[in-house]
Amino acid sequence: MIPLRDANPTRRTPLVTLSLVIACFVVFAWELGLQASGGDSSLEAFITTWGVVPADLTAAWARGDYLSHETATLLTSQFLHGSWFHLLGNMLYLWIFGNNVEDRFGRAGFLGFYLLGGALAGLTQVAIDPTSTIPTIGASGAIAATLGAYFVCFPRARVTTLVFLGFFYQLIDVPAVIVLGFWFVLQLIDGILSLGTVQAGGGVAFFAHIGGFVVGALLARLLLRVSPGLRGSATPPGVG
Repeated sequence: MIPLRDANPTRRTPLVTLSLVIACFVVFAWELGLQASGGDSSLEAFITTWGVVPADLTAAWARGDYLSHETATLLTSQFLHGSWFHLLGNMLYLWIFGNNVEDRFGRAGFLGFYLLGGALAGLTQVAIDPTSTIPTIGASGAIAATLGAYFVCFPRARVTTLVFLGFFYQLIDVPAVIVLGFWFVLQLIDGILSLGTVQAGGGVAFFAHIGGFVVGALLARLLLRVSPGLRGSATPPGVG
């Protein structure tokens, strides 16, 4: 199931979501430039420096160095991607679901939510494999938090989804609770199956996805509880 768009219009231009998408593309262009000028070794050094390396982060925190470069990578890693497929897949989900969460939480609120959700998602992956020396990168954790918030805030929103049935495919409108619930279950299954493997599912940080989604859903419920005004009204039909 690949979501393509949702029938959930916003009240204002999603400037933060758009800025995050642009920032990820700009950083990826920088990565491509490093690879072109310095080769794979230059790119790998950049990713190792700015991605989350669990062993380095746990070592820094073990010595009480919480305000460190290693801690900062919980944020910087959210803007790094390993391939065009990685980038485009993440940006598709961010654009479809981020605009509505931004509309509900407000621009400043969404930016804080997104970065915090991504950092906590990264920590979930670190907790699963704290001695790993493989850098974790990508916006997936922050986007997973956004999906969790969307799941809570807009469960009945209709999402136009591309469904593959063997060699055939079909476009169908599916409630967000089903699309995102299916996505979460897949991450959970893949995460459990990846436990004990050498590179945790071929390098995919499944537990960052799982942790991000759970954190996002819980934070959304908390925000809606303490700020009833964020609940909004029923969303009119349309394409968002």
